[in-house]
Amino acid sequence: MMEILQGNNKFYVGNEASPDAEITFQPSGDAIVIDHTYTDPKLRGQGIAKQLVERAVDYAREHNLKIVPLCPYARVVMERDPEMQSLIK
Repeated sequence: MMEILQGNNKFYVGNEASPDAEITFQPSGDAIVIDHTYTDPKLRGQGIAKQLVERAVDYAREHNLKIVPLCPYARVVMERDPEMQSLIK
């Protein structure tokens, strides 16, 4: 598992300014809006994007927030996981 770091409204792998993978979100009242997930092509297929979604879900739980998954990938991951579904706003 790669180290997932927290940046300004995002979680990422690698360098914050030029990440190898990232998930970005915006605070919105009692929720965070996940608007983008990216994984460098050389790292795809390793489950990194899913780990990023899981980290964002953990963050939301830690802060008692719901999630608006505008990013299509994040929405699919959350809708397929019964434990994540309850956080979808």
